Amino acid sequence: MSEDLGFLIGDTARLMRRAFDERVRTKGITRPQWRVLGLLNRFGGSTQVALAEMMDVEPITLGRMIDRMQDAGLVERRADPSDRRAWRVYLTTSGESRLEDLKPLATELFADAVSGLNDAQQAELEAMLDTIRLNLTRKAPEAANG
Repeated sequence: MSEDLGFLIGDTARLMRRAFDERVRTKGITRPQWRVLGLLNRFGGSTQVALAEMMDVEPITLGRMIDRMQDAGLVERRADPSDRRAWRVYLTTSGESRLEDLKPLATELFADAVSGLNDAQQAELEAMLDTIRLNLTRKAPEAANG
């Protein structure tokens, strides 16, 4: 396996983030905010702590982002019925609408990124990346054994 694989994956991800940022710059939303919207679309009602973990950011960082998004009417916090210290976060109708507005931009970006690959190659690439992700999300044998 080439040592360049990690660099290639990282550089590709960086370039995709940059391209997405350029496309949404005029939409009044940041990539991290778009990510929150997407996560809430899939996991609505998550706690702020769970969302922070999914985004790989500190809870305080996410809390400030949620504050701004709540002020913009994109999300709402609701008290957790089983833990009075926790808040659950949900998309508002406005947040759902904003997410729908951004989906075509993301779809276009992904299409541009894989242009030149036929359907079979795109499916193979996706399957390979899914395998890599699965491998990386499994616990390492040393960690699992103590």
